[in-house]
Amino acid sequence: MRRGLVTAALLASAVALGDYAPQRMGSEPLDPTREARAQRVGKNLRCAVCQGLSVTDSPASMARAQLDKVRELIVEGKSDQEIYDYFVARYGEWVLLEPTAGGVNAFVWLSPAVLLVVGFLIILGQVRRKPKAPPPAAPSGPEDDYLKAVRAELEK
Repeated sequence: MRRGLVTAALLASAVALGDYAPQRMGSEPLDPTREARAQRVGKNLRCAVCQGLSVTDSPASMARAQLDKVRELIVEGKSDQEIYDYFVARYGEWVLLEPTAGGVNAFVWLSPAVLLVVGFLIILGQVRRKPKAPPPAAPSGPEDDYLKAVRAELEK
């Protein structure tokens, strides 16, 4: 009896979760030129549930739904930038596999080059620096008693 209730609860949750995410699982492809464009745009969009996979490379149902939405937007006559803006508005800039190089991202894109130049300048400054003159030698004169005692011990 208890096993039957658990099984029924699992089946009910699976059915409920299955209807939660849109699962059109790949609508009909468009004509070849528009389908190629959809694939190209999809290659630049990150799957919402995968790690680092594009919408076209991911097997997830969410990725299929995102690719279907790309196809819908292409049929509506949206430009590539309008499609990217649509997804950025819903998922944030994270959805782009190649984020724009503006704003805070410009700092992230440019900081390695800036650090490399600064490091090169520091190294160049160290190489060009003239070596310091050696400290002047201590005047040879009467030695203190301790130094005389050490030298006497070493000579034994």
